[in-house]
Amino acid sequence: MPVIQFEGPQMTKDQKERLVEAFSREASQILSIPEEAFVTILRENNLENIGNGSKLLSEKIKDRE
Repeated sequence: MPVIQFEGPQMTKDQKERLVEAFSREASQILSIPEEAFVTILRENNLENIGNGSKLLSEKIKDRE
């Protein structure tokens, strides 16, 4: 059972559904494995839990506004 893992920002249910579908479809075509064989794990990260350089992403985004 192949596993696809994705870490990203907070997502809507629609976005999650579309990602799972797209990941499975593309991986299936590339690897010639049925879509149903794939397990996709989505991890949502709060921007306060991610650092880039010496700043939290939440602060970097706030600085842009």
